Amino acid sequence: MNIESFREYCLSLGEVEEKLPFAKMPGGDSVLAFYVNGHTFCYCDIDDFKTVIVKCQADCIPELLETTKGICPPDSHFNAKYWIGLETQIIETELLKDLVANSYEIVRTKYKKKA
Repeated sequence: MNIESFREYCLSLGEVEEKLPFAKMPGGDSVLAFYVNGHTFCYCDIDDFKTVIVKCQADCIPELLETTKGICPPDSHFNAKYWIGLETQIIETELLKDLVANSYEIVRTKYKKKA
């Protein structure tokens, strides 16, 4: 999967907003974040699309890291208890999409829009 198709997939999930939240920070101008209900569910580097960072259920992370090729701990900026890295060149596309959709649902459900 390339960055263009990945971006299209994320935006297709519904009510998704994309931003470059770290554009003013050194080295942060290429970090793209996807939001639902004002909260981030996914990060990636648009210049170096090797890893996607997503939320995951804390109780699922140890098994995923141990048993699934292409899943790694997130970089040091993220709490490894709630976030995982998906290596885009290794992980199967359908699993990547499933885990992004799972992250979207975690955040969408937790931060429901107020009426």
